[in-house]
Amino acid sequence: MTTVLRTRAVRLLLPSALVAAGLAALIPSVSAQAAEVEVWKDPNCGCCSDWIKHMEANGFKVTVHQTGNREARSRLGMPDRHASCHTAKIGRYVIEGHVPAADIRRLLQQQPDAGGLAVPGMPLGSPGMDGPAYGNRRMAYQVLLVQANGRDQVFQSYPAQP
Repeated sequence: MTTVLRTRAVRLLLPSALVAAGLAALIPSVSAQAAEVEVWKDPNCGCCSDWIKHMEANGFKVTVHQTGNREARSRLGMPDRHASCHTAKIGRYVIEGHVPAADIRRLLQQQPDAGGLAVPGMPLGSPGMDGPAYGNRRMAYQVLLVQANGRDQVFQSYPAQP
């Protein structure tokens, strides 16, 4: 391509590229929208506090309500069979229990038509239920994608580790 043709191509394409970049900057990214997490937990629950630290260490801004989570779980539509010790809301999604931040980021990136994610119970080795206080053990557990109708499917599986 000659210099003249390259110059013409740049002159024609550059304005379109700049407009596209400007519009992209005006649209908040999924991760920016999702950076704010609202959590309901019992004020005396240490593992919930550890999960919140996990979320903050992974770039989420967390607002905590020390009121317990039963009412929030019910109000937000998370079925009791998926219950854990804390409930969170991130954008339009409900997060129940010790869900890893990486799975939440994946949920926000993929934007499935679902109610949210859940790790029922309190499995050892999940974020907030890990580390020396728990003997560094990890039980097998699954992160469930919970549909608005309450049905679920496996979103991510974590194997046990001795």
